[in-house]
Amino acid sequence: MDAAEVVEAWRTNGRINRMLIDAVPDEGWTATLSARGGRDVGRQFAHLHDVRFYHLEKRAKDLAEGLRKFASKDAPSRTPSKDEVIRALETSEDRVATFLADVAAGAPKRRGFRKGLAATLAYFVAHESHHRGSIVLTLKQVGHPVPKDVRYGIWDWDRR
Repeated sequence: MDAAEVVEAWRTNGRINRMLIDAVPDEGWTATLSARGGRDVGRQFAHLHDVRFYHLEKRAKDLAEGLRKFASKDAPSRTPSKDEVIRALETSEDRVATFLADVAAGAPKRRGFRKGLAATLAYFVAHESHHRGSIVLTLKQVGHPVPKDVRYGIWDWDRR
């Protein structure tokens, strides 16, 4: 599997996340469908970063250094601002890109998934895609739907 293609696919995933973040209206950032205190839209995006952090800490500890983890829903917390989430996602995206390239190169102290590089990339993208779907649905249900070009754009990987 070509490392450059893997990293480019990961970068495309990041551009799609950013496109969706940019389309979330301010009123939609704290929207949730949960009646029991589940993650709102902003905290779902923060969760993407936290999962990246978790895997880097477990699989490439040095790449997790300096990354900030957002407070869990069990701790006293607030929904982070868009700017905080964007900065965190940009940084963790870069670190995961380095991690994926290192795994492809067989670098020491880099532990991808047992099923290989493709499975490692697929996990990250599948997880983030799941949350993008949840975010789009939440925004639609609370009356702040994202524009049609964004809803279709998250699937247009050839242009992103």
